[in-house]
Amino acid sequence: MVMYLVVFLGSLGVDLIPVMAPPAWTIMAFLLVKYHLNPWGVLAAGVPGSALGRYLFSLYIPKFSDRVIARRKKEELKYVGERLDRTLWRTWMFVLVYTLTPLSTTALFTAAGMTKINPLHIVPPFFIGKFISDAAMIAAGRYAAADVTDLAHGVFNLKTVIIGAVTLVVTAAFLFIDWHSLLIEKKLAFNFEIWR
Repeated sequence: MVMYLVVFLGSLGVDLIPVMAPPAWTIMAFLLVKYHLNPWGVLAAGVPGSALGRYLFSLYIPKFSDRVIARRKKEELKYVGERLDRTLWRTWMFVLVYTLTPLSTTALFTAAGMTKINPLHIVPPFFIGKFISDAAMIAAGRYAAADVTDLAHGVFNLKTVIIGAVTLVVTAAFLFIDWHSLLIEKKLAFNFEIWR
C-alpha cells in the first residue's frame, strides 16, 4: 500500500511543476514495473494525484506566469484559454480531447489559471481523459519493459524490431511535430530545435 501512496505523491508532485517536468504517466509506469504493482491500483492512485496536482497548479500559476512563460507560449495559451471560455459542455469536450493528445497539460492548466477559469470546470474531463491516456501509456510502458527484458535475455526477433521501430517513430513524431502550427494554424510542420 505504501507504494501506491508513492504513486499518488509522485503524480501530484510532477503535475505541480510549472515548467518542463516528466509526465505523471512516466512516474506511474516506472513504479509499476519496478515494484510489480497492480496496473489498476497504479491508475487509481496516480490519476487522482495528477488531477489534484493540476488543480493546485491552476490556482497558483497566475502569479508566476509572467515570469516563466515566453511570448510565443503566451500566444498558444491565449488560444487555449479562448477555447476554454465557452459553454460547459464545449469546455469539457475540448479538455477531454486535449487530454487524450500527447500535448502537455501544463499549457492547458496555465491557460485556465491565467484566464481565471474555474478549475472545477476542467478537472472532471481532465480526470477522465487522463485515466484513458495514462492507462494506454502505462500499458505501452509495461509492454516495452517486457520487451527490453526479453532483449536483455537474448530474445531478438522480428516482433521486437518492429515494435521498437514503431515506438521510435511515434516518439519522434510527438517530439518533433510543431503542435502550435498544427492546432492553431492547421498546418503540419516540424520543429527539430526542441532542446534549450
